[in-house]
Amino acid sequence: MSIAVALAVLFAALCHAAWNAIVRLGGDKILSVTLVVAGAGVLAFPLLFLFALPPRAAWPYLIVSVVIHVGYNTALAMSYHHGELTKVYPLLRGSAPLTTLVVSLILLNEAVDAGEIAGIVVLAVGIMALTLEGGWRVLVASPQAILYAAATSLCITGYTLADGLGARLADSAHQYAAWFFVLDMLPMLAGVLLVKRRAFAAAIGADWRAGLAGGALSLVAYWIAIWAMTVAPIPLVAALRETSILFALFIGSVWLGEKVTPIRALSIALVLAGLALMRL
Repeated sequence: MSIAVALAVLFAALCHAAWNAIVRLGGDKILSVTLVVAGAGVLAFPLLFLFALPPRAAWPYLIVSVVIHVGYNTALAMSYHHGELTKVYPLLRGSAPLTTLVVSLILLNEAVDAGEIAGIVVLAVGIMALTLEGGWRVLVASPQAILYAAATSLCITGYTLADGLGARLADSAHQYAAWFFVLDMLPMLAGVLLVKRRAFAAAIGADWRAGLAGGALSLVAYWIAIWAMTVAPIPLVAALRETSILFALFIGSVWLGEKVTPIRALSIALVLAGLALMRL
């Protein structure tokens, strides 16, 4: 992975942590996630006029990704409803690079060497270590958050692989990304309008600015990731994106009042060690 691509993915990680914090700050997490998803789709819609329809080969991946993202957005919202940002976020983000790595090595034959594999593992362990802060009692105190976080992690692996492969089959990563964001908002909007129409209308009136801001951050973050997966191995991009945990810790401590402790400092050191092993 080139330095330019790595820096772009790091910026995407910052944007990703920021829009997750916006969701965490909201009231009803399903409505907050839907506002962000809709914001990204609305911002992406005018871009469709710049691109033709993706080729037929890319459509199965687009459809699979959209379906998985419905599960991801729902599980993410429920994770944040039941758990603290700096405990839920590390669990769901830290485990995803490991499963993505395993599937990529077994099924995709991605070009990842031993040092990069070691770096991904160390980085993931460093992120997940944050979930042990306060001991096992902290984990078992909110079993629902852990279950939703695990489901979110599996969804991350699924849509990462689908979008990486789909973007490679499209005419360009930008064509694929534009269509993805527009399609992604449709099922979430349909579901919320069916179940929470009045509440969603009220949320739009009160929080449309936050929704657009979160949507813009989400669009930039994942658009960069989709592009990066067409020019670099998917497992490396997936792992580098998870440095968003560093930004999440900063956001959580500065704006959400969550404490920075020695174990969090150790986690940061492990993440940096993982990046060093990956030679980034």
